[in-house]
Amino acid sequence: MSGARATIFVCVSCRTPVEGSEDAFDKPGRALASDIAAHLRDAGASDIDVRPVECLAVCKRPCTIALAGENKWTYIAGDIAGAQAAEIAEAAQRFAASEDGIIPWKERPLCLRKGIVARVPPDTYRIAETLE
Repeated sequence: MSGARATIFVCVSCRTPVEGSEDAFDKPGRALASDIAAHLRDAGASDIDVRPVECLAVCKRPCTIALAGENKWTYIAGDIAGAQAAEIAEAAQRFAASEDGIIPWKERPLCLRKGIVARVPPDTYRIAETLE
């Protein structure tokens, strides 16, 4: 992940309906990614990358983000609004500072508590028991 302690992937394919129109949609992911990056710059968090991606396959819950890091659990969250960019940036800093990527429940912003789609273990994860 290019030397970063964390990466925030932001879906730029997600569409939200434009109020008052049945056929028009906004794609707010690019603005969300830009806003998160600005908050991270303001906080001096140069160890966190923000990367727009074409699709995170959570289309029913736009906007979707993923917090990932080497040897860390990955969080995937949907229903993220642009107004939550600062909360996501703050959570990403906690994520980056953690050893395993686990953000304690009470330290997660509400959008991550309610918006979690999945938490995926790192490929290095092992449990004590084996399957045979």
